[in-house]
Amino acid sequence: MPFPKINLHIHSNYSDGKQTINQIVDKAIKLELDYIAITDHFTNSWKAWFSTLNNNETISKYLEELSSYQRYLINNNNHLRLLKGLEVDLASTEKFIKDFIQLDKFDLILFEYLQSYETVAFLKNILNCWKKSINNFPILGLAHFDPSFFAYGNLDPLMNFLKEYNIYFEFNSNYPSFYSRKYELFFEKLKEYQIPVAIGCDSHRTSNLIDIEEPFEMIKYYNLEKNFEILLKSLKSLKIV
Repeated sequence: MPFPKINLHIHSNYSDGKQTINQIVDKAIKLELDYIAITDHFTNSWKAWFSTLNNNETISKYLEELSSYQRYLINNNNHLRLLKGLEVDLASTEKFIKDFIQLDKFDLILFEYLQSYETVAFLKNILNCWKKSINNFPILGLAHFDPSFFAYGNLDPLMNFLKEYNIYFEFNSNYPSFYSRKYELFFEKLKEYQIPVAIGCDSHRTSNLIDIEEPFEMIKYYNLEKNFEILLKSLKSLKIV
């Protein structure tokens, strides 16, 4: 059975994407994608200008627009499933993240710039804080994770962290060097620890919404199809709208 076509990393004009949510959804339908996630930037670091999602009013508007398209797809019996997502910059302040992200409103949260064990500790603290108030987490993933920050040391603490919080690795077609063969040991560890893997194109234009072939070929190259199936099971079990 062929795998579904997924792109779980797309930006709209709520941040630095060039297209509206409507244009993205229309194009994804035409491309016969099965799952997409719109994951606009959430940040108050040096790149805060990237995004409008820095206050409750705009975030609520963003979520409502995404929800309206989710309902549209379901009501029209369309095969495409849309996830309400966010890409969280881990260089943002802890207070900013905790104050503005209502975790139960999202289907997917991506974290970018996990680059050290200090950042792991920072993220772990935030996740544990969320755990106190929320039982059912959205799907969690690492956006364009660069293995070079961890690949030449002991990988087990990182793998244990990803396993504990069920955080997936993203094969991102915009960053092919991050799934280079020189990181083969890293991908062997993903397989050993059964860490989910996903595909995201980091799409800022609809022209690369379906740049999924190379990432999928690399998933097969590293024999991570079962890890991909773990992610697909989570997607299928999502209660959207």
